[in-house]
Amino acid sequence: MQSCFFTGHRSFSSDRDTNAVNNLAAILPILAESGVTDFYAGGARGWDMYCELSVIVLKKYYPHLKLHLILPCPPEKQILYWNNSDKEQYKILLGFADSVDVISDDYDKYCMKKRNARLVELGDICVCCFNKNDLRSGTAQTVRMAERANKTVLNMHFSTK
Repeated sequence: MQSCFFTGHRSFSSDRDTNAVNNLAAILPILAESGVTDFYAGGARGWDMYCELSVIVLKKYYPHLKLHLILPCPPEKQILYWNNSDKEQYKILLGFADSVDVISDDYDKYCMKKRNARLVELGDICVCCFNKNDLRSGTAQTVRMAERANKTVLNMHFSTK
């Protein structure tokens, strides 16, 4: 049994980032067929939410799959400044999760890094949407953590530049 975790940019848009969407759609069934049963995501806007939704859809074909949310802080604190559309989608995704783990009691300067470290700890495979030119982001930090921990890193980002 293997596990997978997601990390990616919040600026991700399924309308704009079609290469990443297509790559994710291709890799998820392969992972499910190869023994990955548990998928971990951090509940962030953008890539995380898209991956969470993709796993929920995939569960229709592979009902044994599990979606686990590893949240940096309680949901009501994480979404405090989000727009209404993202808040509604978040609440729906929470309802479909097989488990929810909250890392910190408060939203503080450490909770995201702790969440990211927990994702790396739990997952064997990192499926990311990572622009390698953005070296200072939380996604870059998480990918570096995964590489240092000898995790397999599969980057769905494809730049045409």
